[in-house]
Amino acid sequence: MYTIRSEGAPKPTGSYSQGTSAARYVFVSSQLPIDPATGALIEASLGAQVARCVENVEAVLKDVDLSLEDVCLLHVWLTDLRDLEIVDEVLAERIARPYPARSVIGVSELPLGAPVQIEAIACR
Repeated sequence: MYTIRSEGAPKPTGSYSQGTSAARYVFVSSQLPIDPATGALIEASLGAQVARCVENVEAVLKDVDLSLEDVCLLHVWLTDLRDLEIVDEVLAERIARPYPARSVIGVSELPLGAPVQIEAIACR
């Protein structure tokens, strides 16, 4: 196993890696809608925040020569499950068919007060 470190994604704020790779699998830690240049949560619409999460996942994958097309599983955490339609719209724009498997988890709170975070597993 090795750690993935991407300059294109936000720096970890705790004791975790942006991602790890083990054999054919790449595990991307949950990404918040944080601008990697500023390290701050973006102030934008939910759709833009979901897109930022996806861009952060994509940046980690890019560092190991993978793309969103290699994602086989997404985990999406939402503080309001009524926002799922917006998440679906953004993911349909960014991820081509066949879509990866996905879990959506409703939670009461996320770090930094974010409304969404996304984690991915990709396969080489």
